[in-house]
Amino acid sequence: MCGLLAFVRAPAGTANPDPAAGAADISAAVARATHLMRHRGPDEPGGSWAGEHVVFGFNRLSFIDIAHSHQPMQWGPPEAPARYELVFNGEIYNYLELREQLAAEHGAVFATDGDGEAIVAGYHHWGTDVLTRLRGMFAFAIWDNATGELFCARDPFGIKPLFMATGPGGTVVGSEKKCLLDLAEQVGFDTSDTGLDLRALQHYTVLQYVPEPETLHRGVRRLESGCYARIRPGGTPEVTRYFTPRFNAVPITRDTEQARYDEITAVLEDSVAKHMRADVTVGAFLSGGIDSTAIAALAIRHNPKLITFTTGFEREGFSEVDVAVASAEAIGARHVTKVVSPEEFVGALPEIVWYLDDPVADPALVPLYFIAREARKHVKVVLSGEGADELFGGYTIYREPLSLRPFDYLPAPVRRSMGKVSKPLPEGMRGKSLLHRGSLTLEERYYGNARSFSDEQLRAVLRGFSPDWTHTDVTAPLYAESAGWDPVARMQHIDLLTWLRGDILVKADKMTMANSLELRVPFLDPEVFAVASRLPVSAKITRTTTKYALRRALEPIVPAHVLNRAKLGFPVPIRHWLRTGVLVEWAYATVDATGAGHLVDVAAVRTMLDEHRTGTADHSRRLWTVLIFMLWYAIFIERSVVPTISEPHYPVQI
Repeated sequence: MCGLLAFVRAPAGTANPDPAAGAADISAAVARATHLMRHRGPDEPGGSWAGEHVVFGFNRLSFIDIAHSHQPMQWGPPEAPARYELVFNGEIYNYLELREQLAAEHGAVFATDGDGEAIVAGYHHWGTDVLTRLRGMFAFAIWDNATGELFCARDPFGIKPLFMATGPGGTVVGSEKKCLLDLAEQVGFDTSDTGLDLRALQHYTVLQYVPEPETLHRGVRRLESGCYARIRPGGTPEVTRYFTPRFNAVPITRDTEQARYDEITAVLEDSVAKHMRADVTVGAFLSGGIDSTAIAALAIRHNPKLITFTTGFEREGFSEVDVAVASAEAIGARHVTKVVSPEEFVGALPEIVWYLDDPVADPALVPLYFIAREARKHVKVVLSGEGADELFGGYTIYREPLSLRPFDYLPAPVRRSMGKVSKPLPEGMRGKSLLHRGSLTLEERYYGNARSFSDEQLRAVLRGFSPDWTHTDVTAPLYAESAGWDPVARMQHIDLLTWLRGDILVKADKMTMANSLELRVPFLDPEVFAVASRLPVSAKITRTTTKYALRRALEPIVPAHVLNRAKLGFPVPIRHWLRTGVLVEWAYATVDATGAGHLVDVAAVRTMLDEHRTGTADHSRRLWTVLIFMLWYAIFIERSVVPTISEPHYPVQI
């Protein structure tokens, strides 16, 4: 887990005004920008390497082969030992098996005992096929001195981030967007208000996250999950997708039912075992739900002294602390709890948004930040349960096709008429929502796991609202890929490529890396996905439960009080806090001070705050979305808010 930066300079004779004279300046600028993400790698900060057309910057957070696997890393075959340079963020959990295979089949020789060399050697001998052999989370860049080309790639699910920006001065790729923004002058793109991507802003306001490959700056894009890019000096990145998640259901019979459950158990046991590989202490997050409890229960088999961590709030009914404590006791783990006060919550927001790079309007990222900070006092790596819902069918909304199935038998004109009938019905009236959603196709009604604003609500708040920029910009291509699948699999496909990589994994990476803590997600493993992708609908959702097959498979592993609990995660009392106390004061102050009035109707937002505070309406979700954007704008565009970022430190020796 680290932070990488690679600048491919435009060569002489291109739009770059003076590439030869600027080489030293580029190296200094890369060093300065690399320092902005020092939290990602305080063990060995400021690593660098420069070639004729490329400069690397790197910060290392070390876990495997701590004494030797330094980066930037050089590797090559015996006939050209200095051919490649690597910077790599992540972990390859099957690196031992890959190294053994490369040595046996190709005579590959390694100078370290780490996982980085397995990537480069695999790329040399297998080409891009190496990406489908890696079990792990990764974003990396390899410079090939023989071809003069930079090869970059991201893991299949998007666990690790990689941003890209191209301009007259060249192309820069990096783990954090703020580093690219710091290099905007050298690259040649606009970071001011005029450089904002207004379509991405509209997508964010509706979805609560900025969908890939967008960012809120037009000059910066993200390399999408499951993609690689080739970059030559003076050229633009050539992006290729190497992985698309596909669900191919295989029916379960009475004779094969138990074997399928056993298969799930076995692949999870194997994934957790490989995710436990490290030369440092590994702990686990424990929210009280089935996913994190299962991971912790499997992890403790490999580390009997496992420490688990959870967080809660100073308000009854908004905490899973008691359940998590009971779960930790049941599996025999030592447990640590962090309770977050409203004052701590508000005080940390500027720093949290700075770490995010782009706004994410999910309040759960705040407790995640605090529990990561607490965990870092005890361990250097934690396991967590992200991805189980998308792979095994864990969201309650996935049961919606069951309740709407009768509408499938109605002619389209009749369904549309029922939708029109629902419009004049009073809000909250029983049956109104059912009639409305039943009148829509799946493509029309399902955006993914989050939707803050309807078009009517958005028009009232967002200046420059365009009806041409809709959620279908994001979802239509994904629905096209899943044509012919069952409705639940199509919803899972949407969430894997939107909500999971746009919200869940962004907050997981950013909030743990903010505290120099590595988070590993054993559910998001290619072998686990292969098993989950073959499950039929009946093994995922029923009228009374979700993740049916996973729950059956985990019966011998997780405590009984967790097995059938409803999903809660780390619930945050935003609705209550935006009606009373310090969060209300912060919200009004943020609205009153914002310089984003040309983008957001400040009067409309203030009215929403008034209505929410008095209990006239519940605007908490929409308010949080707008408030986080206003704070982001103040930090990254207006620069009227300057977060206090503490230097990474280790409270204890780990």
